[in-house]
Order: sequence, then C-alpha cells, then structure tokens
Amino acid sequence: MPGLSKRLLIVLLFVGVTTLLNTVSGSAVGKTVIQLTIEGAIGPATDDYVERALEKASQQQAELVIIRMDTPGGLDTAMRGIIKNIANSPVPIVTYVAPTGARAASAGTYILYASHIAAMAPGTNLGAATPVQIGISPPPTQDKEKKDKQPATTDAAKQKAINDAVAYIRGLAQLRGRNVEWAEKAVREAASLPANEALKLKVIDIVATGMADLLKQIDGRNVMVQGHKRTLQTTGLAVHIIEPDWRSRLLSVITNPNIAYILMLIGIYGLILEFSNPGAIIPGTLGAISLLLALYAFQLLPINYAGMGLILLGVALMVGEAFAPSFGMLGIGGVIAFVFGSIILIDTDVPGFGIDISVIATFALTSAVLFIFVVGMAIKARRRPVVSGLEELVGGEAIVVNDFDHSGRVMIHSETWNAQTAIPLRKDQSVRVTAVKGLTLQVEPLDVSTQEESS
Repeated sequence: MPGLSKRLLIVLLFVGVTTLLNTVSGSAVGKTVIQLTIEGAIGPATDDYVERALEKASQQQAELVIIRMDTPGGLDTAMRGIIKNIANSPVPIVTYVAPTGARAASAGTYILYASHIAAMAPGTNLGAATPVQIGISPPPTQDKEKKDKQPATTDAAKQKAINDAVAYIRGLAQLRGRNVEWAEKAVREAASLPANEALKLKVIDIVATGMADLLKQIDGRNVMVQGHKRTLQTTGLAVHIIEPDWRSRLLSVITNPNIAYILMLIGIYGLILEFSNPGAIIPGTLGAISLLLALYAFQLLPINYAGMGLILLGVALMVGEAFAPSFGMLGIGGVIAFVFGSIILIDTDVPGFGIDISVIATFALTSAVLFIFVVGMAIKARRRPVVSGLEELVGGEAIVVNDFDHSGRVMIHSETWNAQTAIPLRKDQSVRVTAVKGLTLQVEPLDVSTQEESS
C-alpha cells in the first residue's frame, strides 16, 4: 500500500507539471508580433490601414506591433489620425525605419516620435519636418534668443502653422522622453539626421540591422502603454505581417489625386452626354458612379474649391462654344479656366499628392475637342432638316394621280400614296404635303400655299 500511494503521488505530480507547462507554452505560443508596412506618401488610405490593423492586433492580444516605414511625408490630417491610433493603442508600437536607404521625413518624423519605441536601420534618416504647404521656414540662427523671434516680414499665417507644428512635435517628444530641442529644430529648420547620430542625440531608441536584431534588442524593455508600465517579451515570437485589405487598397486608388481628378471629369462628361441625349443610360450611370467616387475622395483630400469652380466654369464655357460659336473666344477661355483650375485643385505641395501636368494637358485637349468640335457637330446635325423617313415627306411636292374631292391618290418620290384634301384636286395638279397620318398624306394645292405665303 505505501508503494502504491507513492506511485500515485508521482503520477499526480507528473500530470500537474505537464498541465502547467502546457498552459505556459500555450500562452507563449499565442503571443505574436504584428508587422505593418508604410511605404510612400502617407494619406487617407494609410490612416485607414493602420487603424484597422491596430484594432485587429488588439483583438488578437498581440505582444507588439512593428510599423516598418519608408516615407517622404504625407498629409497632416492622415498623420494626426495615425498618431492618435498609436497613442490610444493597448498594444505597444515600434516604428522601424527600414530597409537601408529608407527615410522618415516630414510626417514620418512625427510618427516616429509618437511611437513607444523608435528604431532605425543603418543608412536611414529622419527629419525635415517643416510642414510642406507652409513653404520655406525662417533661416537658422545660432543665437537661441533670436531664434525664437519671428522676422517682421514673415507671414503671420505661416508662423502660426509652424508654431502649431512645433508644439505638436515637442509634446510627442516629452511624452516619449526623446530629444525635445532637436524635434523643434526639425520643424523650424527642416533639420535631418542619419540613424547613428539620431541614436546619440536620443532622438531614437535603437539602431537595428534587421527584424531579428530589433526583436532581440527590445526584449525586456519597459514601455508605458496607456499609463501602465509594460515589459516586452519578444524572444521566440513569430512575426505576422498584415497587408492592406481590399478596402484599404480601393481607398488608396481612389484617393490618388490623379485618379480622383479623372473620375470627376468622367462623371461630368457622362452626365453632360446623358442630359444632351436622354435615354442613353450608360453615360449617365457611369457618370453618376464616377462622380460620387470622386466626391468621396475629394472630401478626404485637401481640395481648393476655387480650383473646382474654375474647372466647372471651363467646362461650361467649352459647352457654350459648341452651342453659341464665338469665333473661339468661349472655347479658349474655357480651356484656360480648366487648366488653371486643375493646377490649383489639390491644395498641398506634399510629394505624391499633386495632379500630374501631363494628365491635366491630356484632359484639357480632350475636353476642348469633345465639347467644341464633337458636341458642336452633333448640335448642328440635329438642326439640319430631316432627309429620310416619313417626316421627310412633310413639305414635299406631289402630283395628283386622279381627280378627287376628299380622298384620292398622289405620286411623290416615285411612290403612290393615299391622300386627303379639303379642296377638290385635278389630275396632274401639283400639291404640297402638309402632314402624315399613318399611311395617308394630308395635301393642299401648291398654288394655294404660294398665294398664302405671298399674301
């Protein structure tokens, strides 16, 4: 009996230890590292992609989210949306500027400062965070007291925007305990730094040669997540890459300024063709869909409504040239308004968010040809008299085949037709067709019409 009890105790201990190990192992296996990728200009689609991916990472209780970034900058609204998502994420965020040769310029610098851990690969750089649409910042000065004084000739609106950007990035630097002075310098003087110097100046936390090296270096680091201290455990964790889904890809396509611009023009042209030829259906349907997609994209992009107005005015003037020829004055004015409106339509100089000049030139010429020549020729064709069909018989001259008082037969275009008249007619008398009712012609003596016209 004592031997049996000892064996039973050993078995129970073995089962307990195995269960505990399985539980610990299962919890470790369940933890993952989520990797996102930001490449190119940051826009509404990037904001949507990051927001949805962070929600998914939170639902999966991921240990960490790594944003692998290479960007020249982007739109201010999209950047601030991404930073809000990072600040409110229950999962720690590491922004990693990679691979070698990548950059985190302008908006990328703000995102790097906002992340819980900022990392860069060797041969990368960050900075140049002056808002692009503001223009050139004041020249740098070595005197700190004078640096804070704004030149009298500097536009107040530009300085207001610069000061807002400075306050924003300083707040992010203080939140994450990074170099506040250099952050302000990056905005006011568009300063830039390579990875190694950024590490020395405490602008970033890590310089890592690759993803494995990054996970190794951040293992055991403490970060503050929503006010709570958290120790990262990244050893042996699998990296799961989340790519943009169909919604983010579609948003990326339609918020491309060139695509949105083309959709808008297709919508305008389609509706004009539908209104000029009611019942065509296809131009109206495609035009309505394209215009709605364009309007959705424009409400996410920085649009200059003066540019939109000039484009619509240009289209109206070119259509006016087709309806009321003015020796080209309306058409030329329409093309000029169209081109200038297209150039100033997107109200930003951020790289990747301008309309290509070749697209503008192509659609300006196409619009001029379409509205001035094609629509003009169609209008002229509609104004020409009918030369075929039953309608062509009205006003034509016919010859009476036999005498008749009310109903009889006449010859017109080598064809014999039933005819009706209110005036008695004689054989071989010339008559004019006044109307067509079914297969019967209404006629009157030609000499009567002539007399009425002369009177």
